[in-house]
Amino acid sequence: MPELVDELRERCAQYVKVRDIAPLTGGSSSLTFTIDTDDGPIVLKVAPPGLAPVRNRDVLRQARLLRALAGRVRVPDVLFEDAGDPPFFAMSFVAGECVEPILDPSRDPANFTRVRARAFDAIDVLAALHELDPVAIGLGDEPVVGLGDEIDRWTRAFTTVPEEWQGNYEEVAAALHASAPAPLPAVVNHGDYRLGNTLCDGGRLTAVIDWEIWSVGDPRVDLSWFCYFTDEARHPAASSTDKTGMPTRDEVVAAYGRALPDLEWFDALTRYKEAAATALILKRVPRDSPGAPSRMIEAFPTLLEEARTQKVTWATSPFIRTGPPHNRAAVVGRTTSHP
Repeated sequence: MPELVDELRERCAQYVKVRDIAPLTGGSSSLTFTIDTDDGPIVLKVAPPGLAPVRNRDVLRQARLLRALAGRVRVPDVLFEDAGDPPFFAMSFVAGECVEPILDPSRDPANFTRVRARAFDAIDVLAALHELDPVAIGLGDEPVVGLGDEIDRWTRAFTTVPEEWQGNYEEVAAALHASAPAPLPAVVNHGDYRLGNTLCDGGRLTAVIDWEIWSVGDPRVDLSWFCYFTDEARHPAASSTDKTGMPTRDEVVAAYGRALPDLEWFDALTRYKEAAATALILKRVPRDSPGAPSRMIEAFPTLLEEARTQKVTWATSPFIRTGPPHNRAAVVGRTTSHP
């Protein structure tokens, strides 16, 4: 790492005056650094050295997307990019807190109003993102990821895990393929859209970050995934079953602002996706080890069964609704105009 830092310092010096450069933790598909410059801090995203910068490691593809979204969706500004080895790009530093409510062990009711406001603002931003025409913003050459492609992606993940974490994935994949609904017009999808991939200040979202797996595809993929991080979904990685202040699934869907048919099928796909992601985690952690995630182990069969039958269970206990009803019409203009 010291050698890489020295190399990045030298290469970035042609774009900005580098006072200091330091790594940021988090992320596995790219490396992130902060650079202290005369004009303040900036953020650097770097492809991992020694690996082909493709798929989720293609940082220049991420930069291309951020440039396309600038002025339309709240994202950091791309400042410069470099196609050298390894490639990197720099973006503006956006102040904000990055917290995923269901993964946060703090469940203080005093924070519920803020969590709820952040969630609704994030839904508004998602709706604004999905209102963009990929062709009109310069992304017309991006391949459209079909629903079959979405299924196959996570099916391939299952083939890489031990048999004990495969379950009946082939049967589940076949059931999803056989029942896939008609696609909606393709939009730009984040791929992992949730509060944990945003920066927020108070109750407002300041930027959407971590675009490593963005694609052009069906908008219901992103919306269903966001719903999976509500209290009702009982996410297996949640730190607690206590309430967080997140809105309910019905509120999320209503706030999104347009009717999306067959969303239940996408909820099943989300469980299949989560089961595959869980299997990838569990293959690295022995079942009997002290660090084994017991809740994820217990949830694994249920995730596959719900995906196979497409009968997704949402928690039925009452959830706290804090604050006034959400009125998207009052804020959507602000959302679509703020970068």
